Amino acid sequence: MRFTMRGQAGHEDPDINLIPMIDLFLVIIIFLMQTTTYDRFSEMQITLPQGGQATETAASNKNREIFVGVQSTGAYKVDGERLNAGTSVDRLTEVLRVAAQHRAQLNQPLIVVINADAQATHQSVVSVMEAANKAGIANITFATQAPAKESRADKN
Repeated sequence: MRFTMRGQAGHEDPDINLIPMIDLFLVIIIFLMQTTTYDRFSEMQITLPQGGQATETAASNKNREIFVGVQSTGAYKVDGERLNAGTSVDRLTEVLRVAAQHRAQLNQPLIVVINADAQATHQSVVSVMEAANKAGIANITFATQAPAKESRADKN
């Protein structure tokens, strides 16, 4: 038998409405995404090329590219100018600035293409990246070689 008091028709269970709470969390997430800065990572833009890029892209970038070769011995070659192993970052910066001045009429951002030997030291590649940054060139890419395709004779 259920007794009810006068004025109390029935008792409802309290429910928690989650929709306003979800809306609040979405507003907080949007606020955090808008106020977070990523400046530390935008100092140098590095794009690693995938094998088989379109030839139109390669042709349009050809005049904007400054090629830097890094040998396993630590020697550099910047647009045909050979630099000895152990070249300082300041010297690399000077050479990159001269190469950039030759392309100044393009009015487009320049790209440093690093062709590093597989056995080149990490420090040699980092030195080229640092020199490009000091020379005011923010776009850097690495040239890679696509893996050799296996011939049918190798598969058998």
